Amino acid sequence: MSEAIQAEEKEQAPVNWAVTAVLGLTFLTAITVVPWYGFVHGYSTWNWIFFGLFLAMNGIGIGSGYHRLWSHRTYDANSLLKVLLAIMGGMSLQNSIIVWSARHRIHHRDVDNNEKDPYSIGRGFWFAHIGWMLRDYKSGEVDYSVVRDLQRDPVAVWQDHWYWTLVWVTNGAVPLILGWLTGNIIAMFLLAGVARLVVNHHVTFFINSLAHMWGKQPYTDKNTARDQHFLALITYGEGYHNYHHLFQSDYRCGIRWWHLDINKWFISTCALLGLVRNRQRAPQFKVLRARLNMEFKAARKKLEQAGAGASWKEQLESEYAQFVEIIKQWQQLQMERVAQSRQKLADRIETERALLSTHYRELEFSLKMQRKRLALLTAQLM
Repeated sequence: MSEAIQAEEKEQAPVNWAVTAVLGLTFLTAITVVPWYGFVHGYSTWNWIFFGLFLAMNGIGIGSGYHRLWSHRTYDANSLLKVLLAIMGGMSLQNSIIVWSARHRIHHRDVDNNEKDPYSIGRGFWFAHIGWMLRDYKSGEVDYSVVRDLQRDPVAVWQDHWYWTLVWVTNGAVPLILGWLTGNIIAMFLLAGVARLVVNHHVTFFINSLAHMWGKQPYTDKNTARDQHFLALITYGEGYHNYHHLFQSDYRCGIRWWHLDINKWFISTCALLGLVRNRQRAPQFKVLRARLNMEFKAARKKLEQAGAGASWKEQLESEYAQFVEIIKQWQQLQMERVAQSRQKLADRIETERALLSTHYRELEFSLKMQRKRLALLTAQLM
């Protein structure tokens, strides 16, 4: 028996019967009644349209709203958009903004710590995916001290107060009314209500489980988070989890234009419409530094496995020494920029800012060239 499972059994946390009943009954209905009704009676085009629409709304409400707006404050949104995201996220039945964000911030702070991380993958797939919610584990207790800012956010407070009313209206009344309007109440409730809710639940839960087990670690190996294109596709971009855990203040999870990050595109579209401002991005140099650092680790491992001679290792270490020197220069520029901001003369500030910007671009270019040299060096061993 693994240590993680032993630790879970040793805790003997009481069962959370309300959560267990909701998750269990909706899942059971989704895998039995929903397909049976489809085979016997069928679902209309309207049923499938609202299933897809509500599923997308929930994914954006959680990803763009709960996660990137409130948990990490990666951008600012106007009140209208915040209310819309609060309703769409609340419809997914994953608790209120304040509670969800509190647990998520603890997850980032104490990731992989089995005693503190609410859904630590170190306690196994089942625990990270859904098991942590079925019992009242100590690690899952809500620490409101980490969300003082959200307790001052009018929209977050409003949603927290009216959370269950929103849940019943959006998950019960809305599907039933739409079913009545389109001619089949039961079909709409089963597909756009129950099935949509279950799919959204487990797609979101995959970030806590699979995204910490399956994929690559191109930016850091200091935690279990991973990047995976397929998970990104089904989670609206949240599957680029390795990047996110290192650069959590970035409004993007997928940073390349072709990365499958629907939430990034949604936020950017809202910015074009004037609904979003102050989008945060990780500095390009820091991203390049993290990626190149991981590539040096991979190159060292590859040289060892290939039994490379001393000359190969000397070349690699020479490149690494240049890498360290570039990092030192960048850190020096950062210190100069801080010192510059304290200067009083505006004309001097503008001149020095221009020089610093040039230096930053030169250092970024140096890292890009070094990545290419490192790739060529390791490719020769294949």
